[in-house]
Amino acid sequence: MSFKYKRLDKNDAAVLLIDHQTGLFNLVRDFEPIQFKNNVLALADSAKFFNLPTILTTSFDNGPNGPLLPEIIEMFPEAPLIRRPGQINAWDNEEFVAVVKKTGKKQLIIAGIVTDVCVAFAALSAVEAGYEVFVVTDASGTFNAEVRDAAWRRMEAAGVQLVNFFSVACELHRDWRNDMEGLAALLGKYIPAYQNIMTSFSAK
Repeated sequence: MSFKYKRLDKNDAAVLLIDHQTGLFNLVRDFEPIQFKNNVLALADSAKFFNLPTILTTSFDNGPNGPLLPEIIEMFPEAPLIRRPGQINAWDNEEFVAVVKKTGKKQLIIAGIVTDVCVAFAALSAVEAGYEVFVVTDASGTFNAEVRDAAWRRMEAAGVQLVNFFSVACELHRDWRNDMEGLAALLGKYIPAYQNIMTSFSAK
């Protein structure tokens, strides 16, 4: 049985941030609120650092789901923002799919709220459409660990790769010599322990 390591490629990847809305953040219980928001912003900042096409989408953002997290809008003022009028699965929205196809990328890095619905449905649909899909587990949240784990198993069974924001950044970067200071600054911004490492290194 052969195995092929499908690495994330910064030249062939796009990021889909699905329903990171202020109201929906209240549903996330499998991560501490502050840590979860940190992880979401870390992924978004990583997408910006590597200049990846980034697509934003919301569901009923004029209702209780609330608007997209303001910090994400600030990071990507020019990014496509697809405001879905009703579709639960973003892939059921023709405008969203058209924007994804327009990127020309074959690898999709997906995160959102909630893991078992908005993330899983879009991820499974993207796999079916022929994309390589990477779901960022620590930038996706849901009601509890049991629900999350079931969603992870469902996606893994379909070929989705489960990653976290740290592994995404490192796999895209490939080699510290590409920009050691830049990546270290990015990681240190969101991982205090990593910043301590860099501070200690700089002080010697």
